[in-house]
Amino acid sequence: MTDVAARNRRNKRRGATWETELRDELRRAGLDIERLRLTGKDDEGDHVIRLREPRRHRSFLVVEAKNAKFEPGAFIKEALRERDAFARHRGLDPAEVDVIVIVRRRGASWRDAYVLSTLAEYFDLPPEAAA
Repeated sequence: MTDVAARNRRNKRRGATWETELRDELRRAGLDIERLRLTGKDDEGDHVIRLREPRRHRSFLVVEAKNAKFEPGAFIKEALRERDAFARHRGLDPAEVDVIVIVRRRGASWRDAYVLSTLAEYFDLPPEAAA
């Protein structure tokens, strides 16, 4: 096995460990969280949280968990695409599903991870009018 292949395997393992830790700790915190396992173009994100008290009439929160170099634009783009796949597979309007990215902070507790969204998603802003 090449050095690059070995490094990639280690990174993949670390990412899977982070996803599991995040899920387990959020469960201990009382959240109803489930791991999602699809890959490729139909990937639906890493986890889904069923919200007991829907936020803005949304009952689901799709979570994309990242243990990687901080690239917010790429992370958000991926998360929105995966939220759309999650909604499509369940016959939901994507506007009915919230989405966030949780990014692990090196050397910090899972509680100190970053949570990413966009202003439009967070405040449920309508789409901009075409110019």
